[in-house]
Amino acid sequence: MIEFLSPLYQLAWPFALAASWLAGEILYRFLGMPRIAVYALGGFLFGNLAASYLPPSEAGAFLLLANFGFGLMLFELGYRINLGWLRHNPWILITALAESLCTFGAVYFVATFCGRPPLASALLASLAMAASPAGLVRVINEQHSSGQVTERALHLSALSCVLAVFTFRVVIGIGVFQTEGDVLHAAWSSLVVLAVSASLGGLFGVVVPVWLRSFEDGARDATLAFTIAVFLLVLLTHVLKFEPVLAALTFGIVARHRRIVLSPAQRNFGVLGDLLSVLLFFYVAATLSWGQVLSGFALGLLLVLVRALVKTLMCTVFARVSGITARKGMFTGLALTPMAVFAILLLEQTRRLGVDLFHSLAPLAAIALLLEVAGPLVTQRAIQLAHEARTVREK
Repeated sequence: MIEFLSPLYQLAWPFALAASWLAGEILYRFLGMPRIAVYALGGFLFGNLAASYLPPSEAGAFLLLANFGFGLMLFELGYRINLGWLRHNPWILITALAESLCTFGAVYFVATFCGRPPLASALLASLAMAASPAGLVRVINEQHSSGQVTERALHLSALSCVLAVFTFRVVIGIGVFQTEGDVLHAAWSSLVVLAVSASLGGLFGVVVPVWLRSFEDGARDATLAFTIAVFLLVLLTHVLKFEPVLAALTFGIVARHRRIVLSPAQRNFGVLGDLLSVLLFFYVAATLSWGQVLSGFALGLLLVLVRALVKTLMCTVFARVSGITARKGMFTGLALTPMAVFAILLLEQTRRLGVDLFHSLAPLAAIALLLEVAGPLVTQRAIQLAHEARTVREK
């Protein structure tokens, strides 16, 4: 019987991914529902119905592939960041600092008020600072959107990710110092890891464009070269236990400013990027158990509402001084709703370092599920209300 079921176990993930992709296409075409939200629902159902019967090695392999997919999205986000725009309009940077720090403060206050330990509250608050680039980039590309809300949301997402990773690593370092009393280990867990990760990304961002310029048709082959480079960078940081989020984002930012152009037709990195996005959103939702979601649902829902309110309020407050209307500032804040993929993969990275935080952050599972499904819907609606969507659903 076991010999008969073994091939079925091996086919479970591929068939579940195919079913989620098919459901995503159908619901997008007929209802306009973001594909990634459907992938997440499929992953959550699969994770609670069948994943416990699969060998652990399967999950490890899919984690690495999910990190590859996330790395491509982070590179694409970094590639769209214009540092010159930030220099000419510093209010965007100020907005990012204000909304991220206020989000941290509000989530930390609510979590501690509801009885969560200070360290767990700080970890939740640091994760809540970020707007996940995965959900944002996929919805923007799916809607073919462009405009002030779209560009500001992308820039704010990148800045909030950097701030969130830095804060999260600092909190982890404080936790390590409290438990082990080792200052060197605490420092390595935070600042040194971030510096090395950013340096690796910057090195790739310099070397790859130089290599491409050595060929006459380098620009034509840029998409493939960058894809392979992102894979190598994610694998390197994964093996060395550095921070692939910061490395891939830095790679994209530096590569853009080395003047190597990616064709607009290569957004999402083509078919490979589409395939990895299905796997990424499916895998992240599959890690969430129904019991964890229920145990932290009340506080998780409250923190989701607090986070959305603070981000929307801050973006609205700083809208006029940064050059847009308050209405567009509000839509920008709403577009920053996605968070789940960033949070879950960051926690999986810390688990590989021997620090398992997921079970101490009960509300996070509920937050992740809510924002995995609702986040893309809110982003899509914000872009549409801002009249920046260019997509027409196929019937």
